[in-house]
Amino acid sequence: MRSVTVKFTKLHAAAILPRRQSVHAAGYDVHACLDDNLTIKRGSVAPVPTGLAVEIPAGYHISIRARSGMAVKHGLTPVNTPGTIDADYRGEIFVPLINLGTEDYTIRHGDRIAQMLLEKTYLIDWQEGNLSETVRGEGKFGSTGKR
Repeated sequence: MRSVTVKFTKLHAAAILPRRQSVHAAGYDVHACLDDNLTIKRGSVAPVPTGLAVEIPAGYHISIRARSGMAVKHGLTPVNTPGTIDADYRGEIFVPLINLGTEDYTIRHGDRIAQMLLEKTYLIDWQEGNLSETVRGEGKFGSTGKR
């Protein structure tokens, strides 16, 4: 597997670098960087700081995604998932979490709050013209059924 270098700056001395939790993990877990605990009330959104800024190489972007355990067990997920961090952004990475659970949830410093994936960015060459036919055609949401 080929690695890509991503430069980073710790904006807070206690910031924790994202890391994979298993050898085959695609995502790198992102940690909250907090001076005080942060409680996200149910139904509310809170931007959670990571204490990190990155320099993503040209031709790539980072996507921020939910951690399945947090989503299933507590109803916490990035509100704009997947979030996108563009290669030209140099500010602190924040993860805007929404609490869709039934109870308030408290985030503590060092908690793993999301995962990030480095992905290739492709340029699109838009071409106007007639589209090919498919069986689905213009079928909208749920048009292919449940099974």
